[in-house]
Amino acid sequence: MDRKEVFIIGHKNPDTDSICSALSYAYLKNEISKKNGDGYRYFPARAGHMNEETSFVVDYFGMDSPQYIKDFRPQVTDIEIRKTEGVSGDLSLKKAWDLMRAGKIVTLPIVDGPKLKGLITIGDIAYSNMNVYDNMILSKARTSFANIVETIDGEMIVGDIDGYFEEGHVLIAAANPDMMEGYIEPLDMVLLGNRYESQLCAIEMEAQCIIVATGAAVSKTIRKLAKEHGCRIIVTPYDTYTVARLINQSMPVKYFMTSKDIVQFKDTDYLEDIQETMAKIRVRDFPIVDSHDHYIGMISRRNLLDLDHKKLILVDHNEIDQAVDGYEETNILEIIDHHRLGNIQTNTPLYFRNQPVGCTCTIIYQMYMENDVVIPKKIAGLMLSAILSDTLMFRSPTCTPIDKLIAEKLASIAEVDIEDYAKKMFDAGSNLRNKSAKEIFYQDFKKFNVGKINFGVGQISSMNPDELESCKKKLLPYMQEVKDSFGLDMVYFMMTNILEESSEVLICGEFGEGVIEEAFGVNVSDNSAVLKGVVSRKKQMIPGILEKLPQ
Repeated sequence: MDRKEVFIIGHKNPDTDSICSALSYAYLKNEISKKNGDGYRYFPARAGHMNEETSFVVDYFGMDSPQYIKDFRPQVTDIEIRKTEGVSGDLSLKKAWDLMRAGKIVTLPIVDGPKLKGLITIGDIAYSNMNVYDNMILSKARTSFANIVETIDGEMIVGDIDGYFEEGHVLIAAANPDMMEGYIEPLDMVLLGNRYESQLCAIEMEAQCIIVATGAAVSKTIRKLAKEHGCRIIVTPYDTYTVARLINQSMPVKYFMTSKDIVQFKDTDYLEDIQETMAKIRVRDFPIVDSHDHYIGMISRRNLLDLDHKKLILVDHNEIDQAVDGYEETNILEIIDHHRLGNIQTNTPLYFRNQPVGCTCTIIYQMYMENDVVIPKKIAGLMLSAILSDTLMFRSPTCTPIDKLIAEKLASIAEVDIEDYAKKMFDAGSNLRNKSAKEIFYQDFKKFNVGKINFGVGQISSMNPDELESCKKKLLPYMQEVKDSFGLDMVYFMMTNILEESSEVLICGEFGEGVIEEAFGVNVSDNSAVLKGVVSRKKQMIPGILEKLPQ
């Protein structure tokens, strides 16, 4: 992972403020980073799918949707992946050994193009040297003549270096020619010295290759006869003993590599999912591949100690239940929010900015001004949309004079008429008739915790009372399913009529009705109640509920 990457993300089931804050703050932070030259790069992200209102806003101003990241637990990409270069399966054992020694590695990946084909270890090479007593092993391994020449520092003086030793034994011609005739067979490879008679005998016995040791000169007659018989001649400066020791190291690594049941991991795998596997399997290194199974590099258990936690900036929330999965295993650098103080804890100090305004983007606008960063037209449109959405076009009690003032400034930069644009935005977001209960419910749903009580509050807003009524019939039975799936004590859902500045709250849970009746002084009937003047979840609904719950 790039240690200079920082992700800016809002809460789960993100609303317009959550998405627009991530986009706008990422732009601001990148501009500040350019000025400072610190090399940090900031990326907007989202922890859930965007609702239709937010999608309209992002499309309207020609922006790209933030990257969807559902889980920030540490992944393989968050540790150092050693970029050990893959090698061809035809590479000689000696060359592999040289690469491993030079790179101080014990495992070498064998690849075919981008695909991993196998692994060769120091132990595999030791086995090839210590436990192989078969004088046909070179031909069984289909060893290339190029490998043989390279390994013994030889020169092919007769014959084609391209080709493979695929059949025959490897023999040392230590006897006189009469005895040699008894054990040399056609297609054998014979190691010998400068004796003319031995060279002649090997060629006449149809050996396919002779290796002449100690750099001895080979006569023109022998060269001519070898060519006529199709016998290659290799000359090496080493003595026969050294050649006999080296020649097995010319075999291709693919003959000794492990190619079956290789334990490998994806670069996107979560570390907690692979740690148990790594602990059980007694190998030193594990290959890493991407989503296309293309080889990337290697990791070992030691690499897990060098974990670089992802860096986050949270916007528009500071509650555990609203935060993206895996946030507790990240390094949270900042929180920019306008809600009540929640229960997120961090291991290190951080920059925390919380102001009692109607929208996170109101705060971000102020930060643009404080850092003397010019707001582009598109970014102004995003921040304006967030303020209009969170304040219900200035009708919510959460709206402050500063929200309205900043919205007017942003509208001027974005070159939009506030009332005309707000109507388009809310109309896009209230297209609810053909949606399922699940789609409606999770447009904007948040969970809260007070002591031992867990509850959730969802909200939709519309200018059309008939549309809200049609949603009610879908939502009431679905809320029980939500309550059970999250193990909540109570679930509330606010259906807010923007024009009438009121909300009908749907209620699910044994004590839910009593809490609403006490908090707002209303009568609950058929699991719902109308709360006149209540349009804000943050400033009206949540405080009213909390006041009546045991702390």
